[in-house]
Amino acid sequence: MLNDMRPAAANLDDSDIVGVMNAARDKVGIVPLWVGEGDLPTPDFIMDAAKAALDAGETFYTWQRGIPELREALAAYHVRHFDLPHDPERFFVTGSGMQAIQLALQAVAGEGDEVVMLTPCWPNIHSASQIAGAKPVHVPLDFSENGWSLDMDRLAAAITPQTRALFINSPSNPTGFTLSERELAAILDLARKNKVWIIADEVYHRFIYDLQRFPKSRAPSFFDVAEPDDPVIFVNTFSKNWAMTGWRCGWISAPPALGQLFENLIQYSTSGVPPFTQRAAAAALNEGEDFVTFQIERARSNRELICDALTSTGKVHLTKPDGAFYLFFRIDGMEDSKAASMRIIEEANVGLAPGTGFYTGGGPFLRLCYLRDPAQIREGAERLSRWLNSL
Repeated sequence: MLNDMRPAAANLDDSDIVGVMNAARDKVGIVPLWVGEGDLPTPDFIMDAAKAALDAGETFYTWQRGIPELREALAAYHVRHFDLPHDPERFFVTGSGMQAIQLALQAVAGEGDEVVMLTPCWPNIHSASQIAGAKPVHVPLDFSENGWSLDMDRLAAAITPQTRALFINSPSNPTGFTLSERELAAILDLARKNKVWIIADEVYHRFIYDLQRFPKSRAPSFFDVAEPDDPVIFVNTFSKNWAMTGWRCGWISAPPALGQLFENLIQYSTSGVPPFTQRAAAAALNEGEDFVTFQIERARSNRELICDALTSTGKVHLTKPDGAFYLFFRIDGMEDSKAASMRIIEEANVGLAPGTGFYTGGGPFLRLCYLRDPAQIREGAERLSRWLNSL
């Protein structure tokens, strides 16, 4: 029966991350640092907005591009953080950041096309390209004691006549690698010269830690270097900044000329995002700055705690991540991170995501999410340190 299915769907890789989680999800007392979300529930002011919308009967079909109030809030958010002109027509509300990625790929790539991506990468990027019918092409980052880096010549060499898009995730899941404005400008120049699209995943743009390097209190963005009609489609989500992973709401920012295209893609996939969810998202944008600041500071202190604890064992290779909220590290003598993650579950009772799930360059690494309760990060750090010191 499976053989009768479309190969692009039937041949998708199983997720090593989900596989490890499923193997130990119910283990008593485990410190779960494997998944890419924090431990805080959605703040009350966001939930109250959704409840008010439900009480008001907002349960019907709605605007395919998003309710005007949310698109207005998105435009205002980008004015505040990117100093962009106010233009609600650039924004399209989607049923999650994942759907934003899917629609962007559907818009630019299909059978016989190639999508170039930097790796290690979030596996959904790779698989979403395959579902669209395109071939994922990996450009591995380099890792050294100075951190992760991109070889721009390697990226340029990966572009072929079949390339339709460069998928650029910065700050990166899982590495935390963050491109500089100069690097973003060089990538944009490559896209212009080769007439390919950039799909810019800037989900973690608020989670940066070195304010001397990043004085804008956010990561460098293609918004900083691109013209309004440049070939860049931005994908983003409400999940991370505002603790809304379960709400499944995201957005696309793109040239207004693509408005009808994205309206059609939304219409023929989900027919829009529930209006009460959109009211909650608007409240997040309009009222949520204090909460985002709290999340960033929480991640900042946890980053120091976990990096210092693991480094002190002398048995790991890591650099403090520039952005996002993940530590991607490797353990001396352990090349199979999937086996290592299962061993750590059994012997240290800590859940980590294996680097094998993040494609080229990720194999020997482990990903740890530190956007958690500091007490939980401290406990995880102590357990991991004891285990590493026992090796």
